[in-house]
Amino acid sequence: MEMSKERLTAFTDAVLAIIMTILVLELNKPETMTWGAVWELRESFFAYTVSFFWLGTMWVNMHRAWHNVEKINNELVWNALILLFLSSFFPYTTSLVADNFNSSVAQTMYGVIVLAVTATNVWMYVELKRLNKGETVEDGFSILDGRGMIDIVIKVIGLILTLTVFPSAMMWSVLITATFIVLPRSI
Repeated sequence: MEMSKERLTAFTDAVLAIIMTILVLELNKPETMTWGAVWELRESFFAYTVSFFWLGTMWVNMHRAWHNVEKINNELVWNALILLFLSSFFPYTTSLVADNFNSSVAQTMYGVIVLAVTATNVWMYVELKRLNKGETVEDGFSILDGRGMIDIVIKVIGLILTLTVFPSAMMWSVLITATFIVLPRSI
């Protein structure tokens, strides 16, 4: 029995909403309620903001990609499941980065999840285009074009810098790609 596109997108929407909600629940609270104590949590808020909007733009782009899709198959269903599994690590890796912003280990774990989700998105877009030949797959952010490849290259460079000389480079690379490549194309 085949699953409908609507059922799969509703499931994906629900799980992403839960993941994004868990992100905020992982935010640290100030030890004392002073502006200084809130300021000390700036790296936590920064990590939360980057992760929330990264997941949010992924959701917007998936909505665009799936808008005119008429056919799905078992591979797309499994792709969505793997995408959601990998995305479910965002609250965990975001909290690691929030608590250890200048740790190359925390940033690397975050980067591995970002790149794994990105790779799963590539797989999804390839399968959507293959399966829906002749249909316009409005992907808004086609990771398969030149700008999408720049997005991946910047994230890989961020991971390399994180592992070598600049521990927080991964989070900054995600912010740079989101700000200058992903968000402008999504809006």
